[in-house]
Amino acid sequence: LTDPNDSSLCPPLFSLCLSVPLYFSVSVCTGDITQKGYEKKRGKLLAPYIPQIQGVDPSLQIDNRIQASSQAVLPGSKHNKSRAANTRDERFRSDLHTEAVQAALAKYKERKMPMPSKRRSVLVQSSVEACTPPDTSSASEDEGSLRRQGRLATSTPYQGHGHPAVEHWFNRVIQGSSTSSSASSTSSHPGGRSVTTTNTTAHAALNANAAATALADLMAHTQLDNHSAPPDVTGLSERSSLHAERPQVASVRSVSRGYNHHTSVMETADGVPVNSRVSSKIQQLLNTLKRPKRPPLREFFVDDFEELLDVQEPDPNQPKPEGQQMSPLEGDHLGMVNKWPPSLPAALQRWGTTQPKSPCLTALDNVGKPVYTLTYGKLWTRSQKLAYTLLNKLSTRNEPLLMPGDRVALVFPNNDPVMFMVAFYGCLLAELVPVPIEVPLTRKDAGSQQIGFLLGSCGVTLALTTDACQKGLPKAQTGEVATFKGWPRLLWFVTDGKHVVKPPKDWHPQLREASNDIAYIEYKTSKEGSTMGITVSHSAMLAHCHALTQACGYTEAETITNVLDFKREAGLWHGVLTSVMNRMHVISIPYSLMKVNPLSWIQKVHTYKARVAVVKSRDMHWSLLAQRDQRDISLSSLRMLIVADGANPWSISSCDAFLNVFQARGLRPEVICPCASSSEAMTVAIRRPPEMGVPPPGKAVLSMGGLSHSVIRVDTEEKLSVLTVQDVGQVMPGALVCVVRVEGTPYVCQTDEVGEICVSSGSTGVAYYGLPGMTKNVFETIPIISSGVPISDRPFTRTSLLGFVGPDSLVFVVGKMDGLMVVSGRRHNADDVVATALAVEPMKFVYRGRIAVFSVSVLHDERIVVVAEQRPDASEEDSFQWMSRVLQAIDSIHQVGVYCLALVPANTLPKAPLGGIHISETKQRFLEGALHPCNVLMCPHTCVTNLPKPRQKQPEVGPASMIVGNLVAGKRIAQACGRDVAQLEDNDQARKFLYIQDVLQWRAQATPDHPLFLVLNAKGTVASTASCLQLHKRAERVAAALMGRLNTGDHVALVYPPGIDLIATFYGCLYAGCVPVTVRPPHPQNLATTLPTVKMIVEVSKSVCILTTQAIMKLLKSKEAAAAVDIKSWPMVLDTDDLPRKKSPQMYKPPTPEMLAYLDFSVSTTGILAGVKMSHAATSALCRSIKLQCELYPSRQIAICLDPYCGLGFALWCLCSVYSGHQSILVPPLELESNASLWLAAVSQYKVRVTFCSYSVMEMCTKGLGSQTEALRLRNVNLSCVRTCMVVAEERPRIALTQSFSKIFKDLGLSPRAVSTTFGCRVNVAICLQGTAGPDPTTVYVDMRALRHDRVRLVERGSPHSLPLMESGKILPGVKVIIANTETKGPLGDSHLGEVWVSSPHNATGYYTVYGEEALHADHFNTKLSFGDTQTVWARTGYLGFLRRTELTDASGERHDALYVVGSLDETLELRGMRYHPIDIETSVIRSHKSIAECAVFTWTNLLVVVVELEGSEQEALDLVALVTNVVLEEHYLIVGVVVVVDPGVIPINSRGEKQRMHLRDGFLADQLDPIYVAYNM
Repeated sequence: LTDPNDSSLCPPLFSLCLSVPLYFSVSVCTGDITQKGYEKKRGKLLAPYIPQIQGVDPSLQIDNRIQASSQAVLPGSKHNKSRAANTRDERFRSDLHTEAVQAALAKYKERKMPMPSKRRSVLVQSSVEACTPPDTSSASEDEGSLRRQGRLATSTPYQGHGHPAVEHWFNRVIQGSSTSSSASSTSSHPGGRSVTTTNTTAHAALNANAAATALADLMAHTQLDNHSAPPDVTGLSERSSLHAERPQVASVRSVSRGYNHHTSVMETADGVPVNSRVSSKIQQLLNTLKRPKRPPLREFFVDDFEELLDVQEPDPNQPKPEGQQMSPLEGDHLGMVNKWPPSLPAALQRWGTTQPKSPCLTALDNVGKPVYTLTYGKLWTRSQKLAYTLLNKLSTRNEPLLMPGDRVALVFPNNDPVMFMVAFYGCLLAELVPVPIEVPLTRKDAGSQQIGFLLGSCGVTLALTTDACQKGLPKAQTGEVATFKGWPRLLWFVTDGKHVVKPPKDWHPQLREASNDIAYIEYKTSKEGSTMGITVSHSAMLAHCHALTQACGYTEAETITNVLDFKREAGLWHGVLTSVMNRMHVISIPYSLMKVNPLSWIQKVHTYKARVAVVKSRDMHWSLLAQRDQRDISLSSLRMLIVADGANPWSISSCDAFLNVFQARGLRPEVICPCASSSEAMTVAIRRPPEMGVPPPGKAVLSMGGLSHSVIRVDTEEKLSVLTVQDVGQVMPGALVCVVRVEGTPYVCQTDEVGEICVSSGSTGVAYYGLPGMTKNVFETIPIISSGVPISDRPFTRTSLLGFVGPDSLVFVVGKMDGLMVVSGRRHNADDVVATALAVEPMKFVYRGRIAVFSVSVLHDERIVVVAEQRPDASEEDSFQWMSRVLQAIDSIHQVGVYCLALVPANTLPKAPLGGIHISETKQRFLEGALHPCNVLMCPHTCVTNLPKPRQKQPEVGPASMIVGNLVAGKRIAQACGRDVAQLEDNDQARKFLYIQDVLQWRAQATPDHPLFLVLNAKGTVASTASCLQLHKRAERVAAALMGRLNTGDHVALVYPPGIDLIATFYGCLYAGCVPVTVRPPHPQNLATTLPTVKMIVEVSKSVCILTTQAIMKLLKSKEAAAAVDIKSWPMVLDTDDLPRKKSPQMYKPPTPEMLAYLDFSVSTTGILAGVKMSHAATSALCRSIKLQCELYPSRQIAICLDPYCGLGFALWCLCSVYSGHQSILVPPLELESNASLWLAAVSQYKVRVTFCSYSVMEMCTKGLGSQTEALRLRNVNLSCVRTCMVVAEERPRIALTQSFSKIFKDLGLSPRAVSTTFGCRVNVAICLQGTAGPDPTTVYVDMRALRHDRVRLVERGSPHSLPLMESGKILPGVKVIIANTETKGPLGDSHLGEVWVSSPHNATGYYTVYGEEALHADHFNTKLSFGDTQTVWARTGYLGFLRRTELTDASGERHDALYVVGSLDETLELRGMRYHPIDIETSVIRSHKSIAECAVFTWTNLLVVVVELEGSEQEALDLVALVTNVVLEEHYLIVGVVVVVDPGVIPINSRGEKQRMHLRDGFLADQLDPIYVAYNM
């Protein structure tokens, strides 16, 4: 590497090495590695990959690299700017991890993955605050132990340019002008333009579609050789992606589409033309998913019932520990020191009175000038003043505010160590317990609620702070300090001089010997984000000072520089406590100064000739980047450079690199002393300074694979997946250390096993304040040896450090419990994964190296989530490319899949107090859907390997054994019927008439003025009415108009808005002998979608004439209509607005009641347009059944808020009033859009006992009036008159909606028992209807998982996976229902799931379709059971349900049979051999995030597609992807293939409020949804 220009030889690897700084340097020994040795090692590592990357002979490349002068540059790549060649650190860095990552990536060939599609507006990123200094460059909770990221790349180009100011260097970093790696990296991107000429032709083919799919495929793990073929996810044959499959589906699509067929149009599974963009992406996804995954798993566990979930069976070949059981390791004896003071306050008194002029602490300002030096005398007098003031001058109601032992919060900024130290010792002298916390910056800081919880549980009422800090705190309106979220009420006391008083001469603080009372409480944030207070006793504080003094060899009056936070951990132990014990002089370097000048701590060591420096590896890394400007620095005074986060495995590279550079400036290698510590156990181990005659430092290269099984296996650095760790020295004096298993009983580990390090000594924390259970777990662990005997009688404290004891009794740490992620039995460390992700292309892409890695629990296992901040200038292609490479890298190096990779805009992740990423808060936001990523890639197909086994269908049981089985089991056949019509003798005058039109004529004579209909408008006033006679007269006029023009039996389409015209023309058609077909008029604002449906119904029903109003007639022939349909092909159109008052010559009399009365057309939810034939006999039978069930008489009034075009809505609107003579108050549902309370106000005004509505009406009322019940009550709306309110539906009852409706309107007097549902379908429009008599509808809870297997398993309310099902109303008189097996067509037993079959006089007589599909007709309308009662003719409803005999009795005194409808068979999704109802998946999805307004699911080539409507800002769109995927996995054991986020209102809904999922599917595949975001899950 002598000449950096050669980097162009091997673009992918070199560019990355240059842009990744001293992150992963691993050197062979402490000395230098020779140039030749380095080249050899590097060549060996890269040899296998180089030919794959370039078409060049590898030996050539290596030769070129060694000839320093050679300028060989391959065509296509530019020269990098020449740089001075004196970069020793560059030459001797060995970046092995980076190379390992690159090598791993090189193994992946170019493969295509579909790139998510995103609406342009979502691409706009939120801005980055202009200059976030390096503090943000960290990715773990503490201030960035991991990060040392790509500053180096940007600093190397400038070494020859004189000495640019730090600011200059810094700005360059922000702009990211990394010239060293700009030119040569293109070919390392999969899908990017190929740089090498040799491969261009091969690449050209692959790159043809690069824009859409610039993605390598992650699924084919080429490096795992032992794959067995996975189950085929798609169920398709392995054909090339150009042919889409086309099963023939015989159905009439409701909209005839006039797409122009381009050459690029493919056809989907349903023969629907599709724009190729979406489908080609889905095809790529399918191809990707077909590739082999990880080896399949063998064993299953039973998840509380036969639902089988895979558990990972341990691999028999996995490494197991083989060493002896370890024996506990003892530290040196804690030596006795004469003159050692009995307590810390006593030490302060001693130095404050005997050496008052001696300097204690020097504080620096933000430019590095010493502002103030606190002497021991000053510290003593100022602490005394504060102690006296706190105890004697603060009172409430003449009671002193504070008593000894009370807790007090210390809120001091990081740049004011002097005030903090005075406050801390002031509290100790007053015997108060200080609780140091961070300064709250806003009312809702990340994690501030948890701090509030800690303060509350500690009973803190007073906070000490400085004047400047108090002024800067967020204020409420009153000017007082704001109350922070979750905090108790605090008094703020400013400790500056003018607020404290001098104690009287006779007052002295109590100086006791160190006892077990609490001295101070240190806060700690756990992995889950909760904050605990760790209590440290006076004796432990003293013992820890003693042990540190001995281990570090501290002597009186030494000078020490401290870069760490002085409020907690090592910064507090060394810089505030132990320093006072030994009268040392601390130079405290504030974090804000380090941000401006990363070299400041080195300059201060030089200036003050400091003997000891306490730093983190991050500080060493920063100083490397800036050190070129400094020539005259000497570090020779240092005898100890304490690396406080030496326990972080990645700190080794910083230490090595720092030594490489600063050895020339007087730094001795043996001075670097990493240490390991935790808040609970304080300092656990520290490398001793050289003068103590300790063994040389150790270094271990461990196999990551072994570590994932908690086994130590030494490996070679040639391997890709290794972790190199340095020791953290020896155990502390006076301590006993052992390593125990992480989970379960704390058994002591074997010598070659990784476990949690535990310490027993007098100098650890004592407890978590106020949490006795957790305290027992952590502070009172009793390690046990394999025989079950405790290892020692002393309790141990768990340190939360994972490690082992190596040779020479050196302690090694490989990770922290906080970063531990256990994925299918293997352990991974978050820090290691971050390192791998950063090695991919850190500075090109990740903003300041900010990456968070954590695991979330989904479907009984941990799943890894990686969140990174992306650079503001990153393009979509860049981000997607980076994401795919990170997935590959992590897969290769750690052999683990990433579940979700999310990119967020720069500077948007929550920050920890010192600038790192607040991991637990990030995780919280991810799970709440509040992270707002700008890019997401989910890989559930790759990661989720523990799904239940797909269900195998059992061979069917034969009929005979079924019958025997039923009898043996004592089951009754599931059969039920309504009351017998023949036996119900009632004075039903209308029964005399066979035809409904005769009933109207009879009523017109018998009761001419009796009001039948009353239509309300949006204002709630009567728009029109009709009495029996008026209706008859209007019908006659219509008949007269038709008779001259049409023949009997002609079909006539009635296109009217809801109103009396529709009813009158209906009867007019019957009078004239024509067959009416009611059609919903087109919507003037939405002709393009509504008019084709009208046209289709008119054509399919073979209507020869259209009757309508003048307005609609104009619309049908308008220019706008011409754009949607062919307006020339309409049949004759007549408007009935001004018909002449003519009487028809004579009424038409049908020859038999079996003649066709009318056609009922409806678009099913599956998108099939089905018209059914209703005979005159069926029409009368239907009216009679409803009359009997609802007890309808002429004196009754009912209110109807339904669409009058099909099904039960049409029957109630047009037929029932004429038959039963009751008055119908008609409320057109459309009017509710402008006046939501219209229907309920009408019900109240007319004191209606029976009312009907649809789900969409109920939803409008619930959403629109939910908050207005009070206003309605003031308008005297009273619903106590309602006995039954029925929702007309052709689906499973929407129990959540009916319950919330009942709950909301209970305040207006609505009885909770009133609301029920009806059930009808195409073959019979009214099967169930609650009616006025009979028991209330019952609700049962069934197990959702059993339903998927077509079984009914009743469970208790609230049990997991329970699904409430409400009875669909009472079975109507004359109706018989049976449940049949869908396959065998045999009868089923009580509480068994099957298809609902119905037999009744009002069944429709068949489908009326343009194709006259006889097979479909015969099957649906006249079916017989295969055994049992084989005579009765049944109609198949196409719905799954079950019958259950209840404990209730019905009107006839029999036990009542309840019918439960589960869902339409056509709608169900067959996935993994199980049957899913879309509504169940949709319910889960809607619950998963507050901004999901509606959801619909469908499948496409066996992929589950979830469409969600986003009610909120578009930046939330990508939050939904992970939440939707999680919830469907957790609750349904399904992997979502595609998540589509759309605007509200995109999911089409029919008049009954049912989702039209097939329309949606067609729209999605034809690319018509304009989605906000489409995510293709891998």
